[in-house]
Amino acid sequence: MSGSALTYIGSLTALVWGVAHLIPTRNVVAGFGEISKDNQRILAMEWVTEGVALIFVGVLVAVVTWIDPGSAASTAVYWVSAGFLLALAVVSLFTGFRVSFLPFKLCPFIFTGSAVLVLVGAYMR
Repeated sequence: MSGSALTYIGSLTALVWGVAHLIPTRNVVAGFGEISKDNQRILAMEWVTEGVALIFVGVLVAVVTWIDPGSAASTAVYWVSAGFLLALAVVSLFTGFRVSFLPFKLCPFIFTGSAVLVLVGAYMR
């Protein structure tokens, strides 16, 4: 498999998981029960922000792979994006991973897998 294919798969993984964050936002907020309107808005904002950030990283990696995958700028994007995904994996490991809801437990593995795919794809150039 080519390096570009791996970076595309890694970017698609982040993008799809980001979209998956956006779809259940209302249900996630409702799952917290009776909390204030401000807390509902903050929770929704944070949930949507993570989804949008994942979509952005996925799109950014795909775009630089499409335009010029071997450039210094693309390499920087790959490393920074992978670092971001690994940071999210660590945060998720200490927070969401401890929740009984399965999708939260998947986050560290999905973020790490996406980061590894991007870095291995970048290395294969």
